[in-house]
Amino acid sequence: MITVSGSVQTDLPPERTFAYLSQFEHTSEWDPGTPVVEKRSQGPVAVGHRYHAEALFRGKRSSIEYEVIELGTRFIKLRGENKTVEAFDSIEVKPSGSGSEVTYTAQFRMKGAVKLLQPLLRPAFNSLRDPALNGMKQRLQSLV
Repeated sequence: MITVSGSVQTDLPPERTFAYLSQFEHTSEWDPGTPVVEKRSQGPVAVGHRYHAEALFRGKRSSIEYEVIELGTRFIKLRGENKTVEAFDSIEVKPSGSGSEVTYTAQFRMKGAVKLLQPLLRPAFNSLRDPALNGMKQRLQSLV
């Protein structure tokens, strides 16, 4: 499994930070590697809520279907899947001073023949981290 993780600080209070980030469809506003995220479920975010996403990876666009698998007052965990990858995304928000600290973790398990390439793909997945974290920080700061 490939794990990519990092944290950002924001002046936005934890409640507002989590309210924004737990709506996974907002991911396309801050993650350049995920330009499309569409909500598939109605109502407030809950376990079982579904999303369709389109991710850019190594110059190719691929679809992935996500589902909320855990939800707390300050964390959300999602599982995504397509024919070549199973992804686990988690976002945790903690109070930090007068603002928030957000920890974002994405784990990827390759499937099928692509599984053999997993060690070679690690640098490509790692390259997605900084643009996503920078985008998250900028977007959250714009909401202050």
